[in-house]
Amino acid sequence: MNPGTGTERVRDMDLPFFIPHANMNTTEKNDRFPRRCVMLTKAELPECPVATTLQLIGNKWKMLILRNLLVRPWRFNEMLRSIPGISRKVLTDNLRALEGDGIITRTVFPEVPPRVEYALSGLGESMRPIIKALETWGLDYQKKVRESE
Repeated sequence: MNPGTGTERVRDMDLPFFIPHANMNTTEKNDRFPRRCVMLTKAELPECPVATTLQLIGNKWKMLILRNLLVRPWRFNEMLRSIPGISRKVLTDNLRALEGDGIITRTVFPEVPPRVEYALSGLGESMRPIIKALETWGLDYQKKVRESE
């Protein structure tokens, strides 16, 4: 962490509200997000690897975003329309957090009007088996519930 440079950790953005750090300048304290995001350091990682994974992708919105990105790159508005119940702000917050954690990439195309696409990074692609396992478990669970009715 570089004091006063806006490189505060991504974990701050996952809080329901942003807590300014004492080493941030006044402009950055008024920003919802620091200027630059960086991945967690070794010291900030939880001891448990499951807790680490859940810290990165453990909310329902991030999982639904990743589910979409497993298929193809998406633009912001089409992703917004494809996830029922998510607001623009929540989608933006989660995309920024995933990008800051290195799980997705954001590509801005030099066009008018500007076009931005989100895609899985190499690190994000490595989560494919995790999400596939969740899908398999969910399908099995749905089947058991339907059979018990």
